[in-house]
Amino acid sequence: MKRSGSADLPLHYGHVPPWLAQRMAKLGLAITEAILAEYGKAEVIRRLSSPFWFQSLGAVMGMDWHSSGITTSVMGALKKAINPLSKELGIYICGGKGKLSRETPNELLRVAEKTGLDGQMLVRSSKLSAKVDNTAIQDGFQLYLHNFILSSEGDWAVVQQGMSDFSGTARRYHWHSENLKSFVEEPHTGICGLNQGKILNLTAIGANPTRKAMIGLTSESPSRMMAEIQKLVLPNHHEVKAKDVDLKRLGSILWLAQEKRPDNFEELLLLEGMGPRTLQSMALVSEVIYGTPSRFTDPARFSFAHGGKDGYPFPVPINVYDETIGFLRQAVEKAKIGNTDKQDAIRSLHRIASNAEKDFTPNMDFEKVIEQERKDSWKYGGRTVFGKEQPPKNDQLSLF
Repeated sequence: MKRSGSADLPLHYGHVPPWLAQRMAKLGLAITEAILAEYGKAEVIRRLSSPFWFQSLGAVMGMDWHSSGITTSVMGALKKAINPLSKELGIYICGGKGKLSRETPNELLRVAEKTGLDGQMLVRSSKLSAKVDNTAIQDGFQLYLHNFILSSEGDWAVVQQGMSDFSGTARRYHWHSENLKSFVEEPHTGICGLNQGKILNLTAIGANPTRKAMIGLTSESPSRMMAEIQKLVLPNHHEVKAKDVDLKRLGSILWLAQEKRPDNFEELLLLEGMGPRTLQSMALVSEVIYGTPSRFTDPARFSFAHGGKDGYPFPVPINVYDETIGFLRQAVEKAKIGNTDKQDAIRSLHRIASNAEKDFTPNMDFEKVIEQERKDSWKYGGRTVFGKEQPPKNDQLSLF
């Protein structure tokens, strides 16, 4: 079994306000449809199995860039938006948090009836992936969320999350059906994270006699970490700091959107009427859709698309968020009838930003970038869980 990665996240409590939850569902659906149109169903499953891409998706959707709440809110938004269109899209999302996770087997059996897939095999895969992370691998995290995502062709991913009251963190586990071999003997390409001391690992080769005899348990400490495993450990600080972001990548997008737009830029993009601030968000959304895996090593950068509900790095710019959804939805709908101009234009945003990045030297004041966003937030309908933003009295700031 290929376990594609895991992520350690600070444990946060709270809720997603309705004004953000609705937009997350719309943007999540639009991004999913764009990926389906460009790459197909297997790629949607593969991306959801990547902890770095998943975290970047949550950040670009306006969630707190590093908190445990990203998992619940992103999967909830995707399930709400995608499942009513599952027959058309060929993507199904089962399970959820708490009691919803226990409904996963029944949901999978219903999907199997509609698609002709082997329902019992899917249920077995769901249960075993949870058992491995919760029981066979006892690392101090107790699962409380389990989502099983599958395509009508049988590819699947698991996104599940455990909580550790001792460390005050949550750990998210990602699984991918590709290269399925065994759940019970070395099923992972690697397990790594903050050292919790000795753990119970019944999937180790050395535990084979124990598994066969069922007379005891073997406790051993992992002694190696394979390079192929993707591991994302996020810091405790809530604010976004310069060290959390690839400044060259972020700076090239800000430079492109605010300073050095080519003369033929709007003609090139076929996105007339798009202002610099929405262009900034669309460039980051474009990267979530078209970027390669190496582009997601700094998920915090994607919070510069639509901020965060708690105000980090800045309040959610509602007006910009809605414009982003609108442009992306137009592109998806036009592509369905064979008109790919807008879709090509959005793809070109990622390409142009990547090319600009090659020779770009960041000389911006990172803190002033955030301060300017906060100062301008009221212009974009800025909003957090604490309320709507009001116009400040500070003077204009220079970002570069």
